Amino acid sequence: MSVKKFVVGCFDDEKVLFPAVAKVRKAGYKLQDVYTPFPVHGLDKAMGLRDTSLHTAGFIYGLIGTTTAVTFMSWVFTKDWPVNIGGKPHFALPAWIPITFELTVLCAAVGMVLTFCYICQLAPFIKKHHFHPRATDDLFVMVIECTSKTNENEVKHFLENAGAQEVNVQVVEDGWWIGRYDKEQQLYREPIVA
Repeated sequence: MSVKKFVVGCFDDEKVLFPAVAKVRKAGYKLQDVYTPFPVHGLDKAMGLRDTSLHTAGFIYGLIGTTTAVTFMSWVFTKDWPVNIGGKPHFALPAWIPITFELTVLCAAVGMVLTFCYICQLAPFIKKHHFHPRATDDLFVMVIECTSKTNENEVKHFLENAGAQEVNVQVVEDGWWIGRYDKEQQLYREPIVA
């Protein structure tokens, strides 16, 4: 795992957060993420995030389910076990539609959930770093990654001027790892500046 340094700014109102996100992007800082206690409409556009491709993945998973169902049923009813049921043809596509539909929905749903969990790095055994304990309660947390060109003190003052209530620097392992949250999490923080 690589160790990265982040400047973390905490905001108490989304009306202050939106202009701060615009200022951070305009200044050219590398905005890692913004953590909010509830969905904030328009924040993804303000952060410059592109639309998700999850719907495309869902279509592909559904296509895999449809292909699997039709292929399996056509093989079973025409090659492996051709049974004459009431004079019906062996390749009775209309009779297969319910099973095909169900397998399509199953593959699309399960595939999209697993893809979403992988992209967001969510799983019961995965441990992620929390930048602030109140980020899921009542605080908006903006995380800026420090690159080789980033001056930490300059970014801290920039966030304070943008309306941040708390600003600190954290050094954490990037990504996700297997761990437990009941163990004490080691945080590398500088003192909080009000």
